[in-house]
Amino acid sequence: MSPPLALQQSLSELLGDARLVVTDLPDTSLKLWLIDAQNMNRAFTPDETRRILYEPPYWAFCWASGLALARYLADQPHWVKGKRVLDFGAGSGVAAIAAAKAGALEVLACDLDPLALAACQANAALNQVQLSYSSDFFGEADRFDLILVADVLYDRENLPLLDQFLTRGQQTLVADSRVRDFRHPLYRQLESLKALTLPDLAEPHEFRDVSLYHAQRCQATFSVPAQPL
Repeated sequence: MSPPLALQQSLSELLGDARLVVTDLPDTSLKLWLIDAQNMNRAFTPDETRRILYEPPYWAFCWASGLALARYLADQPHWVKGKRVLDFGAGSGVAAIAAAKAGALEVLACDLDPLALAACQANAALNQVQLSYSSDFFGEADRFDLILVADVLYDRENLPLLDQFLTRGQQTLVADSRVRDFRHPLYRQLESLKALTLPDLAEPHEFRDVSLYHAQRCQATFSVPAQPL
């Protein structure tokens, strides 16, 4: 099977010999187009390193929190079954695809990066599910039952979004392995999960510990502004 042409071309421009391959995700029924692990097992040139830092192909990896959330939804389908779901910062689309597989009524994959949305579309086809797509979270109506968020809080400047999620959905599930001082009055920890990023980036083992948080819209959220902070 040949990888999606536009995605492969973009990856080749970034990392010369890197290739997208169909990768089965462990302990799931899902598969994604991801960077071939063998391509990552080498030294990068200074120019490649610069390009990776400034233009990281997030969509070509299955990050640990996304994998953990996908497994959780497969085990706990009641979170999404028959519901309207938005996957924020969808990346490869792994959480969105898992929600669709678990019986969601509608799943919208939302990401600012057009390449990420292209990856979501390719991976949805690979898994034989139907998704919708958006690049503008704040352009979406307040109509979702659940907002899914995985691997978004690596940048602490994104923390104010925790309030904003509840302006578009009744509930939010956040999977995160980076923030160790997570404190928010509306969010409570549900689970501690284990997962790793694919292909394996040899990240510190602490990043394999994924925390799952849940928030339910309440009266206090009605005063939250509907624009990004």
